[in-house]
Amino acid sequence: MQIFREKEPLIQAIQKIKSEGKSVGLVPTMGALHEGHLSLVSNALKDSDQVVVSIFVNPTQFNNPEDLEKYPRNLEKDLELLKTQDGDIWVFTPTADELYGEKILSESFDFEGLESVMEGKFRNGHFDGVGTVVKRLFEIITPDKAFFGEKDFQQLQIVRKLTEKTGLPVEIVGCPILREDSGLARSSRNERLSSQNRKKAAFIYETLKEVEQLFGTESADYISKWVENKFKDHPNLELEYFEIADSKTLKKITKKEKGNNYRAFIAVYADEIRLIDNIALNN
Repeated sequence: MQIFREKEPLIQAIQKIKSEGKSVGLVPTMGALHEGHLSLVSNALKDSDQVVVSIFVNPTQFNNPEDLEKYPRNLEKDLELLKTQDGDIWVFTPTADELYGEKILSESFDFEGLESVMEGKFRNGHFDGVGTVVKRLFEIITPDKAFFGEKDFQQLQIVRKLTEKTGLPVEIVGCPILREDSGLARSSRNERLSSQNRKKAAFIYETLKEVEQLFGTESADYISKWVENKFKDHPNLELEYFEIADSKTLKKITKKEKGNNYRAFIAVYADEIRLIDNIALNN
């Protein structure tokens, strides 16, 4: 394992291996690594000659300064986890100044409406921040493929749109959601849950699985009201939003159309910890 804290040595190392005809896979992370991240790394190792894992808590994608401050950081633990993987991994851990220069600001992007629904409604400017850091990482690392988890499905679609708009030659690979034994989607935020709330948060996935069954016979409007009522009765979980949307456009559906793929998306607070999840409703 090699660790790069500055971009220039990494750029030179990547240029060297690319001159040898080797492919580069990137797994962008904000650290606080868990099994979900390791599954992305595993996919990247199978599909690339050299894997780069970036660990960078990106300030431009937090609209809540307190959330940025509380975001878990443990580089030593992250590196130990990465050492458990069978393959050569380069780790890029820049400072904000190293990555952005003097001005740590977001660019503005036109994601054709993908950024204004669901997460975008509740996290103003979030996806401009995501687009800014991903674009910067792509420019520095020049990966052939980049690997993102489907837990952040809206982010995955936005990154795909980013590469389409910018013309950056990166293949975006979506990887399945990894779940805890309870069904709770693995997330760095889970570490901030009390043991009691971590168990109760399994209700989120249980509800999504019921939604998957209902989708075969019921309308999206009926299902949305059904989910809202389910959470009204739950004392520990507060529903922020639930939507059934087209998988490609992320637009909320009014009625099902043959040939379209749909997903259910949800955001829930367990105490003050915000959790998101989603599930495919048809293939």
